Amino acid sequence: MEHEQTIPEQRKEGESGPEPDTSVPRRRVGRTTLLIAGAAVLGVLAGTVTGYAVQYHREPTPLPPLAQQKMDGPKPAAMNDATSRRSTNAGRWHKADEDLAKKLVDVPGGVQDSFSGPVSADAFAASWYLQPSDAVGGLIRDGIKSVATARWAENDRNFIEVHLLQYRDRSGAEGFQSEMVGYMPEKDYAGNAGKDFPGVPADFGHLWIDSKAHEEPGYHPVRQARALVRRGDIVMVVEYTNNRGDIDEKALVDIAKRQMERL
Repeated sequence: MEHEQTIPEQRKEGESGPEPDTSVPRRRVGRTTLLIAGAAVLGVLAGTVTGYAVQYHREPTPLPPLAQQKMDGPKPAAMNDATSRRSTNAGRWHKADEDLAKKLVDVPGGVQDSFSGPVSADAFAASWYLQPSDAVGGLIRDGIKSVATARWAENDRNFIEVHLLQYRDRSGAEGFQSEMVGYMPEKDYAGNAGKDFPGVPADFGHLWIDSKAHEEPGYHPVRQARALVRRGDIVMVVEYTNNRGDIDEKALVDIAKRQMERL
């Protein structure tokens, strides 16, 4: 380190008074102070780098064990006669879905391929629309809230499906209704304008029966009838399919009226 240099204070010629005290040095503080501050900064940096280097070469410190290592939850169970779509997808349902499903018409006894309960919007779109991925987006945009379905087969000829769609407001239900009324007259669907549903105002109910059966080589002729009724924010659709080309309109109307009573 540079030594401190003492600069004695000189007295002008002819001045009187005590001699100046030459025991107290007058320091040059500029350069010395900078050197001390620089050394301090370098010391801090060196210590930080050394700390990182030491930590880098150490083995990782294991985390302490969880207080509850085994979380309670349902154990996987094998499928049995009581297994249903509802039980295998328990996390997908909401209480509102259950409430809507309770309004479904009762499935008759002694039928085949029966189901009754809530379904997701994507499952309904997959069974109802030709382009499910686009359709489910439309359902969500229109404010779909809950969907419930009941279906069954009578012998090997008649197949019935009942769908209840509940929206967050009436505008969503009205949109579904107007869309269906718009495309049903096309030849790929009923092929006719249909008629009003018996006992329901024209703006709230409609009924279609396919103008002709859909036939393909090697298959029975398939013919469908559909009933559409809207009540508030809920839309009811009943599909009646016969794989011999014969439609019992009275049976369709009866099922639809029983479903209307449940609403």
